[in-house]
Amino acid sequence: MVRIGEDVSERLDIVPAQFFVHRHIRGKWACKCCQTLLQEPVDPQVIDKGMPTATAVLVAYTTVSRFVDHIPYYRQEQINARSGVHTPRSTLASWSGQAGAALLPLYAAHRKFVLSCAVVHADETPVAMLDPGAGKTKRAYIWAYARSGFDVSPSVVYEFCLGRGAKYPLEFLKGWSGTLVCDGYGGYDKVMEEERRIGAGCLAHARRKFDELVKDNLSPVGTQAIQRIAALYKIEREIKGFSAEDRHETRQSSAKPLCKDLHEWLKLERQRVPEGSATAKAIAYSLNRWDALTAYLYNGAVQIDNNHIENLVRPWAMGRKAWLFAGSELAGQRAAVVRSLLQSAKLHGHDPWAYLKDVLTRLLSHMNSRIEELLPHRWQPG
Repeated sequence: MVRIGEDVSERLDIVPAQFFVHRHIRGKWACKCCQTLLQEPVDPQVIDKGMPTATAVLVAYTTVSRFVDHIPYYRQEQINARSGVHTPRSTLASWSGQAGAALLPLYAAHRKFVLSCAVVHADETPVAMLDPGAGKTKRAYIWAYARSGFDVSPSVVYEFCLGRGAKYPLEFLKGWSGTLVCDGYGGYDKVMEEERRIGAGCLAHARRKFDELVKDNLSPVGTQAIQRIAALYKIEREIKGFSAEDRHETRQSSAKPLCKDLHEWLKLERQRVPEGSATAKAIAYSLNRWDALTAYLYNGAVQIDNNHIENLVRPWAMGRKAWLFAGSELAGQRAAVVRSLLQSAKLHGHDPWAYLKDVLTRLLSHMNSRIEELLPHRWQPG
């Protein structure tokens, strides 16, 4: 037989997660003459005297499963049990909590980096927190802040707070000045009064008001408004890859006249519709926030809407359907620490597990003066 060629086929297979036990033997030496005992020191550990190895593989796996894959601790407990490993959900929660505590210095540096941008997006979303005394849960909030959607180093930082009052963003943004892109929530009004800040609105929120009119078939004004807003979004798609200066120039020449026409048309239609109607409310929403909605025309680094941060808040909305609530205020704060870094790592194309494993392993012996090297936008695998 003479070989005349070959056929190659590929089939997909998988090796399920496997657990390994690492045994470390540390010898002891004693000197009879000077009565001293010598032993090699233990490597730094994220979980001191715990089951996970010093390489933090298991801790990173547990944390990513919770905060990226949205797998509750009780389900992780069941998954691990199939491999013959008993890890109570309380133990898994403790591991993730200690990981969050270890990441606090890096979180502080990450927060500083996010707020070094002159354009910041902000949004908030409710999460449930366990209230043991009452035997039920109560409402808390996750506040999210992200660098401009046009920034070359996208990053987001989350803060877990007990309420939705203006005091929370006021405290978080203390010392920061620039353009804050946000929705029409009244709590941001006080934020704009502090420092040197400019408010930029979200045209997508204004559009939703008119979209509701179309869905409910309440008024032809909704359809016309959506068409006019669509023309503005078309310009944004065309200049997406432009520099900030070129975006500003194009907006001034192309988008600004359309915004002026839209403003005049809205004021005219507002006089024609009955007071208190759904159409009047939709128009009033845009007219009352017109300066903020058109602020993007004067800054090429500002986006036309706040969809950038809303997309970054979505993982919390997905997660709370799975894990339902945060166990305590401290647990919520540490969850915000972990997710801030993991979500930012994903924005830079990093594997969340590889990033967290490497950072937790290196962090305990890393110089604090060089901690910025471990931030998601600068991280390089060790």
